Formats: sequence, C-alpha cells, structure tokens
Amino acid sequence: MAACAPPGLLSGPALPRQLVAFRCYWTPKLSSSSSSSRRPWRRHVVVVTAASARASPAVARGLDADDFRHPLDKQNTLLLRAVPGLNDMGKALLGPVSEQVMVLQNIGSSVLVSPNQLPDLHQLLVEAAKLLNTEAPDLYIRQNPVPNAYTLAINGKKPFIVVHTSLVELLTRKELQAVLAHELGHLKCDHGVWLTFANILTMGAYTVPGFGMVAGFLEEQLYRWLRAAELTCDRAALLVVQDPKVVISVLMKLAGGCPSLADQLNVDAFLEQARSYDKAASNPVGWYIRNAQTRELSHPLPVMRAREIDEWSRSQEYKTIMQKMLQLGLNEV
Repeated sequence: MAACAPPGLLSGPALPRQLVAFRCYWTPKLSSSSSSSRRPWRRHVVVVTAASARASPAVARGLDADDFRHPLDKQNTLLLRAVPGLNDMGKALLGPVSEQVMVLQNIGSSVLVSPNQLPDLHQLLVEAAKLLNTEAPDLYIRQNPVPNAYTLAINGKKPFIVVHTSLVELLTRKELQAVLAHELGHLKCDHGVWLTFANILTMGAYTVPGFGMVAGFLEEQLYRWLRAAELTCDRAALLVVQDPKVVISVLMKLAGGCPSLADQLNVDAFLEQARSYDKAASNPVGWYIRNAQTRELSHPLPVMRAREIDEWSRSQEYKTIMQKMLQLGLNEV
C-alpha cells in the first residue's frame, strides 16, 4: 500500500488524526494489533463518519437490506449492538471539525458528477440506486493513482461516494457500476456506525486515554464484522449488475490487474484459483494458516470474496430476491 500523500495542490488539508475514522475500499487492511507499537498505519485511506445514511420511508418499502445481508453480517451486527455505548464512543472520538474538513476537502478537490457533468457515470449511479431501492448519494471523481472508492455519511448531510480516477481507468462501465452498488450497499445496510468504530481502532485509538483496554477487547470482533459487511455489499453489487462474472472481474482486477492487462484476465481461471485456495486450506495446517492470514484484515481475501459471490449467485436465496425485484419493478431501469 502506498503511504498517504503529503499535502499538495489537490490533496487538501491534513485531517485531525485523533478525530477521523477511515477505511480502504477493496484492499485488506491490517488491524492495529498486528503492530507491536500499536501506531496507526499511514495508508492511502478514506473517511467514514459516525452517522450513516438511511433510506427515506418512500424508498424503504420493497427491497430490504436484510433481504441480501450476509448471515455473518447479521450475526456479528447483533453482537456489536449488544455492546452498550459503542455508538456513543464512536461519536465521541469524532468531531464536527473533522466532518467539515472532510466535506470541504472532497468538494474542493474532486469533480461532482451530475446529469451535466460526466452524465454516463451519473446514470450508472442512478440505475444502481433504483435497483437497490435506495436514494442516490452524490458522486465525486477524484484524481488519484491508487484504485479505490469510498463512502461518507455525515450527520445531517447527504452522503456521497468518491471514486478515484485510476479505478475508472481500470474497470469497464459495468464493473464500475458494481463498485458503486457495493458502496450503496453500505448505505442501504446502515454500516456507517460500525465502520467508524472499527476504523478508529486502526487510527490509533489505543493512544486515547482510557480507551486502550476497550479497543483491545473489541478489535477482533469489529474486524470480523468488517469482513462480513464486505460480503454483504458484494451481494448488493451482484443484485445490480446481475452477472457474477462482473463482480468477480472487479475483485480480480483489484487483486492483480492493470489497464494494459485487462483484456487478458480470465474470470474462470480466477475462480479456479479460489477453489485451489480452499483446497490448500482444507487440511488442519492450511486451516490454521488461512485463519492467521485473514483474522487481522478488514476485508476478506479477493479469492474468498470471488468464491462467495459465485456460490451465492447460484443459490435459491439469490433467485428469490431477483424474483422479488422483478415483482416490485426494481429491475427496470
């Protein structure tokens, strides 16, 4: 991973380190406990605030987040909700200044997509939001060589998605819509609160007086939830593009793709690679290594995500949801 870019012409002001939570989009991120010094990792990162956007009553009817939420997401969300005061602690570690800094940074150094500005991308977002039966947030395109996308949801403000130019260059239009749908999935499923708290841990919450012990206790559970939340949002991507190979192609390109090699990448070969990973991890030693490899990551490994979405695309649950969307008219864009 590249380090955070220093302040420059387009990088915007530096953010208060103790007041901001962040997360990377596709690239797995190590938990802070993996570092003996427990110092925050300086990474190319994104910000998610303590509040998350909710669909309005007008669009909440119909397709529901729990229709496609991954079982591990449901299970781990219930466990987090049982922790008293978790949401309040997350908000206490953020502040209105950091929220305003992030809003102004993105407005000032990105291009706002609209019907009159990059209309093709705007249409991809509108279509994805309609299929997921949720409101479309604002969308910004930002110059950055690291392929990435992220979502911000701030108290009392319209949420927005930021996509890096390098990601636009790497993906086809359908693949880019899958990325937008993944981010919409975080908003649809109200992931913001837990994303904030989990990412505070990687920002150095161990250095906050009186918080280190709590952070250590919650960290493993939060990272387990983060990995499950990503699986849920991969499902949201599939519901929009309705082709598992499109979602898997995004994962493959972000694992080891570049524009010059894009036309040579093979989704079926990547799926076979995923199956070989499962086979290699099927014995006791492999199982232990796999768990050690993934337990401190914020995202599941790309091959594991590819296998998950391939299996779900062939499940009765997916077929039932697609039929429900057809009956609701949500598949007509």
